[in-house]
Amino acid sequence: MMLFGEFIGHEDAKLALILNAIDFRCGGVLFIGEKGSGKSTLSRLFKKILPDGTPFIELPLNITEDRLIGGIDIQKTIKSGERIFQKGLLCNADKGVIYIDDVNLLSQEVLTLILEAQDKGEVLIEREGFTLRYPSRFILVASMNPEEGDISPHLLDRFGMCVIWKSLKDKQQRIEVIKKAFSTDIEQNVQRTSSDISIKKKISSCYFLLERITISEPIREYIFQLCLENHISGHRGELYLTYAARAWAAYEGHKEVTKEDVDKVSALVLTHRKRILQYMEQKGEHHKRLNESYSDNEHKKDNLQNTEIPSRNVSQKRLDKCEADEWKDSIRRQLESNPKEEVFEIGTPFKIKRIFFKKDRIYRTASGRRTKTRVNDRGGRYVRSVFSKRKDIAIDATLRASAPYQKMRGREDMLIINEEDLRFKQLERKMGHLIIFVVDGSGSMAAQKRMVETKGAILSLLMDCYQKRDRVSLIVFRKERAEMVLPPTKSFEFAFRKLKDMPVGGKTPLGAGLLEAYKLIQRERMKSPETRFLVVLVTDGRANQSMTGIPIRDEIKRVADLFNKLPVIDFVVIDTEDKKGFTRTDLALEIASQLGADYYTTENIKSEFLTELIRIKRNGLP
Repeated sequence: MMLFGEFIGHEDAKLALILNAIDFRCGGVLFIGEKGSGKSTLSRLFKKILPDGTPFIELPLNITEDRLIGGIDIQKTIKSGERIFQKGLLCNADKGVIYIDDVNLLSQEVLTLILEAQDKGEVLIEREGFTLRYPSRFILVASMNPEEGDISPHLLDRFGMCVIWKSLKDKQQRIEVIKKAFSTDIEQNVQRTSSDISIKKKISSCYFLLERITISEPIREYIFQLCLENHISGHRGELYLTYAARAWAAYEGHKEVTKEDVDKVSALVLTHRKRILQYMEQKGEHHKRLNESYSDNEHKKDNLQNTEIPSRNVSQKRLDKCEADEWKDSIRRQLESNPKEEVFEIGTPFKIKRIFFKKDRIYRTASGRRTKTRVNDRGGRYVRSVFSKRKDIAIDATLRASAPYQKMRGREDMLIINEEDLRFKQLERKMGHLIIFVVDGSGSMAAQKRMVETKGAILSLLMDCYQKRDRVSLIVFRKERAEMVLPPTKSFEFAFRKLKDMPVGGKTPLGAGLLEAYKLIQRERMKSPETRFLVVLVTDGRANQSMTGIPIRDEIKRVADLFNKLPVIDFVVIDTEDKKGFTRTDLALEIASQLGADYYTTENIKSEFLTELIRIKRNGLP
């Protein structure tokens, strides 16, 4: 039997839990660390040091808003003929603990409701004709694996404390973990239990000391100065640091908060707030480096424009400006058609903006974190009532529909509801997508190292897709054919390896790339008709290789016609052609028109360009 006091290592995490047990105003604690390191285990052991009868609620990730804040009690309402309210988990958690495992996978709307209730100490319910307030003072304990997605800086700041969790590296500690997990010595277990009892008694004694502890003005100034030196924005850092220092002083039996008390708990309160600041600074520095890199490239281009072009062998006379431009463009085309293969490095990844999709009318059994969709099962958020029969009855709408007919139906004590009065809940929750990257891997992408920036943008999108629970696929067309180098997957590591090793060179069989994407969509639709697709075509449009022998433009149009017969597919075409050159073909624009796609040019291609463009504007309705 595992005990809180005997948990090996992670003293800062245990300290954070103890401080919150003493004073729930410490703001809860978030554990951030790799999987299998004991975050969930320690969080569940926390209830062993709390007073008997303290509510301890583990919040499921698929929780609905009704279950969270409460709603109509269907059974009692029908029997009594009056609206009877049923409390939600936030109400039941009053003076207790709410634990959320993998909080970064929880809906942001739900997490916001939880954090607002924690801040206010109450739940305000205004729905279905009710306006109620219930006390909801609880300790929020959450854990997350950063590899599975981030949590927004705004929500992160609302946690009072944070512990960066690392696996035990000491050999003796790891051995001790195994010994305690398999211990069967009854006498030894009884002795170990006494450690938790001792902690529980000490916490109970702190309740009486807490409000009597004083904080002098110099200590308040020290807390303010500490936050100022660490560039902590807002006032939450100062408030939570004050509560935490006071709780530690009570635990140590001090009558007044000292500088040492503040220093003891400062890392717990300020660590994640400093990381928020570092993230914002890194983001700003990254944009600065991109701008500097862009300025350097423009300077090199200007030098190239000013470089004199040598005369051809057939004439020793100096070329005029028009002939020089034609000569440069000829050299550029020769370089772009160079069949030599190259493997370019991946550009710097970056934090991307959200990718938006319009909702459709399809009912799904969905999971993911990107776009809201209607769902068939009971999980999800109640958005409105409908006539069509679903699994859940919308009590509020049903009562409103039946109310005008109660006198006609001869109601005396109980509400009379007929079948035609029934209304049903339309639920929605977020879903993932299959995003298919169709990338031009021909020699033209090697010009000016376009593939470096393109790979960096694709990697950033892959990271975002991994966090949003999307599946991704990568199709590369080059030489005489197209190849699906990455089948649909959620594995970020697999996708990274394929992207890193992707070569560039050869001809441009654009029709083959589109046809390969079409075949993939057809296969996926047979396995899962509910799947939403986004095709991102990255090319300059200069197709020069046919797969059927018919004219290349006719071939591309035929494939585009196949796509137009399929429902619920969104397209984005990214034109990588250099629009500053002497000649411009705008061939990608023609392809975008045939696909009904959103079209964008890349006059100045940068790593952040692709991700900022993928904001789907088509309504996608079937």
